[in-house]
Amino acid sequence: MQLEKITSTEDAAAKRWYDDACGTALAMELVGERWSLLIVRELMFGPRRFGEVRGGLSGISANVLTQRLDGMERAGIVERIKLPPPASVQVYGLTPWGYESETAIKELGRWAVRSPKHDPSLPLSAASLMMSFRTMYAAARTTDHAARIGFRLGDEAFVARPGASEIVIRRELPEGADLVLTSSAMAIASIVYGGRPVSDAEAAGDLAVAGDRDLLARFLTLFPLPAKI
Repeated sequence: MQLEKITSTEDAAAKRWYDDACGTALAMELVGERWSLLIVRELMFGPRRFGEVRGGLSGISANVLTQRLDGMERAGIVERIKLPPPASVQVYGLTPWGYESETAIKELGRWAVRSPKHDPSLPLSAASLMMSFRTMYAAARTTDHAARIGFRLGDEAFVARPGASEIVIRRELPEGADLVLTSSAMAIASIVYGGRPVSDAEAAGDLAVAGDRDLLARFLTLFPLPAKI
């Protein structure tokens, strides 16, 4: 009798959560499990190794991460990629359809930060910080459309390019950038969203600034948080 209750992983994955034809219900089935949407966020700036994805998600176990990646791979959201030599390692990346979820993630983020429960001082990963910039970007506030702002956040590096309608951010070395900030994601967030003075962060050794400081002052105004409900 006990054997009859055992289902395969494939059967469990195919089981519908909701008897509902709504696209929102299907979206919850695809990425609604705990950690799933945050895994997508971590992959939004390019493929990552298993350990790199886990490193960006404080508290997730290796077993849960494996389950979520496998499930999203079966769903067509994530794909495994074998990097060519000399790396020759397996990484996980979003499929083209997976990347299309960015619009939904940003809109959900804009909606959620209006809650009084939103706490920008909580831990966040480098990818989370960069996604917050893409989410909260106020394009009308800048004319620095030719500027390149680089970030060195531990082992990760990004370059941001403010545009007329969106801010383009890529995972790349900030060589030749007009401004380079060397820091941690949490320290940058404390300045951009928490109002911490740049001078205080520098004095504490939490931030190093190289390049155009006037550009930095303007950049810090580009990500206003909306009023709380």
